[in-house]
Amino acid sequence: MTKNPKIAFIGAGSTVFMKNIIGDILQRPALSGATIALMDINPERLAESEIVVGKIVSTLGATTKIETHTDQRRALGGADFVIVAFQIGGYEPCTVTDFELPKKYGLRQTIADTLGIGGIMRGLRTVPHLWKICADMMEICPRAILLQYVNPMAINTWAIAEKFPAIRQVGLCHSVQGTAWELARDLDIPVEEIRYRAAGINHMAFYLNFEHRQPDGSYKNLYPDLVAGYRDGRFPKPSHWNPRCPNKVRYEMLTRLGYFVTESSEHFAEYTPWFIKEGREDLIEKFGIPLDEYPKRCIEQIDRWKSQAEEFRTAEKIELTNSKEYASEIINSVWTGVPSVIYGNQRNNGCITSLPENCAAEVPCLVDSSGIQPTFIGELPVQLTALMRTNINVQELTVAALVKENREHIFHAAMMDPHTGAELDLDQIWHLTDDLLNAHRDWLPEWTRS
Repeated sequence: MTKNPKIAFIGAGSTVFMKNIIGDILQRPALSGATIALMDINPERLAESEIVVGKIVSTLGATTKIETHTDQRRALGGADFVIVAFQIGGYEPCTVTDFELPKKYGLRQTIADTLGIGGIMRGLRTVPHLWKICADMMEICPRAILLQYVNPMAINTWAIAEKFPAIRQVGLCHSVQGTAWELARDLDIPVEEIRYRAAGINHMAFYLNFEHRQPDGSYKNLYPDLVAGYRDGRFPKPSHWNPRCPNKVRYEMLTRLGYFVTESSEHFAEYTPWFIKEGREDLIEKFGIPLDEYPKRCIEQIDRWKSQAEEFRTAEKIELTNSKEYASEIINSVWTGVPSVIYGNQRNNGCITSLPENCAAEVPCLVDSSGIQPTFIGELPVQLTALMRTNINVQELTVAALVKENREHIFHAAMMDPHTGAELDLDQIWHLTDDLLNAHRDWLPEWTRS
């Protein structure tokens, strides 16, 4: 490539996340001359993000060109890469509603952004806007690669592939590499010495192998060490980043399934019917399940941003680290041809033979100048496949509701959700779903209304 890339960031008002991603990108020499087009519907947050990117550019001495837009189509013009990071309906009112209404029915949640009744509602709010971005991309920048950082990741990725199969897209999460770092910390092993291979669906991928490189070049299976450490109480070690989440659910599941899941215990607790149960506070205490965790994080992030925003405004330069997110690695590999391997979410297309062809699968992907190519995994262990299918059912019905504009499928998705079905009867599920659709009516498509 002779010219510099243009990177559009839709949802740039997510300033801290945007700072991490753009900081990663501009630290790569081949990308330092990029045009960064920041887009957000909130002019105030957009202006704050422009200041932050300007100071990143100043700190690095880069030749970056910065654009700001409140018009999505203008931001997309000429883009080579499109990064999306937004939350339709925000913390207030929509996230609060997704937690408070279910609690009236006795249904408690931890994160509620991926699966469950909260994840279904978030998907219904989010996918229509992602489709609008894709429609604009098809008209304005059809060869651009969409890097999607929005939850519910699997529902979003699946829905985009259904309606816009020509869009080159990948759903990105940090759970695979983040969990490897956590386990390396528990084991007291440098993460660089660990080799792993993971596959599944977003937030429910498992390490098919997890090994430590030995001095003689061989590899040792680390699963026996993880199980032994959990059973004798050494693992998991206390979390330094969130003391409310002790990570016991995933270790327990390792002893039951034989494999370690790549998403956090607070997430995983609400993807299954076994950990959050009305009247079973003993389970909440035993496994340290942080109920209402996501609203707490939202409040903390809002408070933290107030102080960070002032720091960013007054600082001459901004301290930069590597966020470990995949976006900059993907963009660098596509632009320069230097290959890399990332974990991404794309249409399965037979990569995992024991899962449906059309579901969104999370697998290792090779990235180079040809784009993002998922790798073949084959058949997963039968117990992992069975567990994933319980989540895929909910994803499939939510996507079907969106694609077919079929309101009944929303209720079917809620009925099939493992945690919801374990706590509520059919009448409760129907009434709760109705209540949520009515509460979110201003954020949802017309067809979702009764």
